[in-house]
Amino acid sequence: MSWPQTILTPLSPLYEAGARARVWAYGSGVFSSHKLPGRVISVGNLTVGGTGKTPMVLWIAQRLAASRKGVGILTRGYRGSGSTSDEVRLLQSRLGDSVKFGVGADRFEQGSILAGEGIRWFVLDDGFQHLQLARDVNILLIDAANPFGGGKLLPAGRLREPRSAMSRASAIVITRSERAPAIESAIRLDSTAPIFYSQATLDGVFSVEGDDANAVQQSRAAKWFAFCGIGNPDAFAADLKAWGFSVTGKRAFKDHHAYTQADLDAIALAGERTGATQLICTEKDKFNLPAGARTRLPILYCRISMRVDRSDDLLRLILGDTPGTQT
Repeated sequence: MSWPQTILTPLSPLYEAGARARVWAYGSGVFSSHKLPGRVISVGNLTVGGTGKTPMVLWIAQRLAASRKGVGILTRGYRGSGSTSDEVRLLQSRLGDSVKFGVGADRFEQGSILAGEGIRWFVLDDGFQHLQLARDVNILLIDAANPFGGGKLLPAGRLREPRSAMSRASAIVITRSERAPAIESAIRLDSTAPIFYSQATLDGVFSVEGDDANAVQQSRAAKWFAFCGIGNPDAFAADLKAWGFSVTGKRAFKDHHAYTQADLDAIALAGERTGATQLICTEKDKFNLPAGARTRLPILYCRISMRVDRSDDLLRLILGDTPGTQT
């Protein structure tokens, strides 16, 4: 059960003071950031919830790997447990053996292990607040639909840091938009970093029961019931609408939700009541389904990629052809 806003609001200034003190401690040398022997590209955000970090990590890793660079992805795993999270499994399924992974709360330790295996290019997942590890490029993602989490810091709002933290960014990517002048103006109050835009593009719709290589050809005008357990479920619903799917209803679960067969049966029943003929979820959800998942309605998932406007400019910044910002 969520806490009343009247109780949480007074706690936000305390959270903000702690966040500012932590940044000051790293910036002044009270705390030290550890440096890996290679180039570190951090991908992160200011708010809790989904802003497209996993697609951006995938986008960067694919391009570095295509340049025949030894690439490692550093991620804490779900709740820092070091376990193989749904996001890690998604990235592994898409990248195969072209990229190595260091999973654990201590990203410097994981990166050092990969460095011992010859890795010199590191993509730091969800790294904007992970100041323990120095980075050469700080990419900050901002969701156009809810750029600053309502303006309040945790626990009353969704901001993990005050907006002034944007000054640490080497590049800012406004996700789920092609143009947002008002957000650009707000960013410019705190940052001079170059601004880019990105959008989610649909690669295809696949059956959770079939071979990933075989896209299922389905009419988007068919009746779909959507479900997901991701950080920003509203974004998934908006994407489906933008891609032309006829969605009869939706159901959202908490991020990283591990589905049971009972969950799926309930989802299928809800879908049938709305007239849906298929269920659809995200690729991340696929990895949280029970083995042999089946319902009365077929379950399909969307595979997406990220399209970045002025992608060559962003890639040059990542590679070091344009100076980055060192933490």
